Amino acid sequence: MGRISFPAPETMSPAQKAVFDEIVSGPRGVLVGPLRAALHNPVLADRWQQLGRVLRFETTLPGYLNELAILITARRWNSLLEWAIHERDGLKVDLDQAWIDALRVGRVPDFGDDAAAAEIYDFVCQLLTQGTPKQPVYDLVCARWGEVGVVELTAVVGYYSMVAMTLNAHEIPVPEGVSANLPITPGALFDLPLRN
Repeated sequence: MGRISFPAPETMSPAQKAVFDEIVSGPRGVLVGPLRAALHNPVLADRWQQLGRVLRFETTLPGYLNELAILITARRWNSLLEWAIHERDGLKVDLDQAWIDALRVGRVPDFGDDAAAAEIYDFVCQLLTQGTPKQPVYDLVCARWGEVGVVELTAVVGYYSMVAMTLNAHEIPVPEGVSANLPITPGALFDLPLRN
């Protein structure tokens, strides 16, 4: 049920309805998750959905690496809804199921020959657990994706941390038809295993 009410389209103010219509007509196609809560303030919801659209659909990182970063973030914050949506979306962009399964239970994924994925993993885990990635890890991501890529990756982690906190604070439920399989400890951070 959640801790907060969610405006229904028929009860929305004109400003809320305008933002709602923009969200459902865009690449998301539906209004789920934190935007339901943010819609209480339509200006916030509009800015939020614009930033989210860029960070989810318009970064220089390949889709599977973007989704990897989002899932690591969801795991850190024990965000069931964020995990469920991005596990599904990660599989759509060929994120390796074995990597997802490892993250789910707190193991370091075996990235094999995919050095880019290992670099993303290290950067995101260090950022979320230590507050900053170590210089060699930062340098690897920057060398591969340029300054724009490292800025985008940092923004993805920050944005999806905000999403997870919003989902958790308001106990926003997983929508019907979305499967959620994540062992979580409510109210506790998940300790991400570091590779180095």
